[in-house]
Order: sequence, then structure tokens, then C-alpha cells
Amino acid sequence: MSPPVRATIGDRAAAPSVLPHPTAGGLTWRPWTRADVPALAVLMRAVQEADGRDWFTSADEIAESFDAPVFDADADTLVGLDADGAPLAYAWVERFPTDGVDLLRATLVGGVHPDRRGQGIGTQLLAWATGRARQALAASDGDPRLAGLPARIAVDLMDTDPPERRDLLRAGGFEPVRYYANLLRDLAAPVPAVGLEPPLRLVPWTDALEDATRLARNDAFRDHWGSQPRTPESWRAHRSSFAPDWSFVVVDESVRYPGSEHEQPGDLTVPPGTPYVVGLHRAGRYEDDWATQGYTAGYTELLGVRRAYRGRRIAVALLTHAMRVYADDGMQHAELDVDTDNPTGAPALYARLGYTKSDGSTLYAIEL
Repeated sequence: MSPPVRATIGDRAAAPSVLPHPTAGGLTWRPWTRADVPALAVLMRAVQEADGRDWFTSADEIAESFDAPVFDADADTLVGLDADGAPLAYAWVERFPTDGVDLLRATLVGGVHPDRRGQGIGTQLLAWATGRARQALAASDGDPRLAGLPARIAVDLMDTDPPERRDLLRAGGFEPVRYYANLLRDLAAPVPAVGLEPPLRLVPWTDALEDATRLARNDAFRDHWGSQPRTPESWRAHRSSFAPDWSFVVVDESVRYPGSEHEQPGDLTVPPGTPYVVGLHRAGRYEDDWATQGYTAGYTELLGVRRAYRGRRIAVALLTHAMRVYADDGMQHAELDVDTDNPTGAPALYARLGYTKSDGSTLYAIEL
């Protein structure tokens, strides 16, 4: 028996023809502009401080969103201004490239200044953002490759966020679907030395290896929940906090592009003769957060190993090497975020290396 035919995303998204524009709080609404970046950073910090966070969205991170591969400020953003023109609420419907994906996604980001909460602004802003996400996903209906794919509208919620935020999301049709833990490791404790057997070799992250590293990331995360392949453009986006001196890859020196049995679709974008990247550690440096966090840290943003190379201690070699580099650079802690249901057993690995949970988050979603 043939599987049932999935309704097209145009039908499943149930996109509103007209967005429900916020009216609460007496604010004036318009899309973001680049000139708003400094004021948006101040607003986001006020929101995040009120939510009990000790890390904040920087102006650089906001600015680089304007250069993301899929970004339409006029359609996908709102900022609410008071009579004096000061921003007091914001929303962004973040969309993603659709090349090679098996899931369509939109992530909602938003907040209301603590002085203006309790006026219904957040409820109306969530309704606007959800409606805009439905519109954006429904637009994929015109591409026959995408029309039948599942889709997700998601919101990340930190464990420290006010409980009424959860009530707001549930009232808006969102349900918790995934849980994540933020982990810390004190670098004053000894770090084990973990070597690799030839032909594997740990080498610095370089521009010449960028695309080979991207392909290794796509293979490594292919069996991770919700993960989608990175295009060359999305791979290089959102790099304002990238720390190349803390980032490394592992190559298999017996393999070069092209023509190996390890080659995957899309590998022809890699220049001939490039070493075959089989593992990666990409780090971020978030100096603006160190004072409020009360410690300095090297942050592991990505740690992955090609599936055919798992079980060869590549991940632990990369991570322990990074920890020693962090410590040599004066960092007090190593930090990372992990899916608590990671299919590779990563949480257990991190626990053995001395990482402990500092806080966590939940992904709320509407599945379409």
C-alpha cells in the first residue's frame, strides 16, 4: 500500500491573507532598519536581563542578521516604538535556505521591554510572528520539491525565562518538543591528552578547508534531530563571534578530493587536492558576556564527526585540544550546548570530561 500523500505546505500552513498587526500598548510599528541596530541591542539586553539571563545579543549579532542568506527586514521584522521613537518591543521571523532540506523551518525571536509587559503586546506580537511564519512557509508551495515537506515553526525558551512565557506559547499553539543543556567545564581541572592514530591528524581551521569542513558538518549532523544541511552562504553567515584560533579540524591524510569512495553529493565544490575533513570543532568568543557571567569561557559552537569515522576518538581529541587552547589563552571554563537526546551519546562523553549543567532551554514548536 502506498503511503498517504501529505497535503501541500500551502494547505498545512493555513497562512493568513492579512497579518494581525499589533495594536496593544499604543506603540507604532515598522520593520527594522540597519540604523536601529544600536537601539535594538539596548532593548534586547533589557529584555534578556529581565528574563534572568547572563548572556546577551550583541549589536554585531543583530547587524549580521541583515546579511544572512534569507533575510527580508520589510516582511520578517517588526519594532514597536513609543511616542518618543524609543523601541520597546521587537520580533523577527528567521527563515533558512531550502537547498537540500527535508524540513522547512522558521524560528521566531521577540520580546517586550519589562516596563511594558502585561499590556497584551507579547500576545499580539507572537500572533503576528506566527502568522508571518505561516505565510513564509506557505510560499514554498510553489516549488514542487518543497511542497510536500514537513515544516516547523519554533521558539527557543530558556529555563530562566518567566513562566508566563510558556503559558503564552502554549496559548499560541506551541508545544515543547526538544530539550537542551548548557554545560560548563572548569579548566583548572586537568585536561586529558588524547591522540589520534595515523592517517588522522588534527590541524588548524583554515579558509582553504572551509568548504570541506562544511561538508563534514553536514554529514556529521545528518542524523541529528532537526538539523538541516548548510549551504556555502549559510555556513559563513553569523560569524561575528567566530574564534578561528580556537577552532580545529581533523583530516584523513590518506584521502584527497576528488574521486574518493568517501565523496558525498555536493563534494565537487571542494578544490581538487583538498584534504578530507572528517571532524570539526568550531568555537565562539563571547567577551561581552564574561562580566555578567562572572567567568571567561571558550564556547564550542560545533563539534562533529563524519558518521563513517565515529568510534575513533576524534570528537574527544578535538574537544580536549580545544580545552587546552582555551586554558592557554587564559579562559576559566569551556562551555557548550547539547541536545539532551543527542544520537551520538555526546552528553555522556561531556560528563566523562568533567562538564556539568549550568542551565538549559526548551524548543517549543508548531509542527505542520
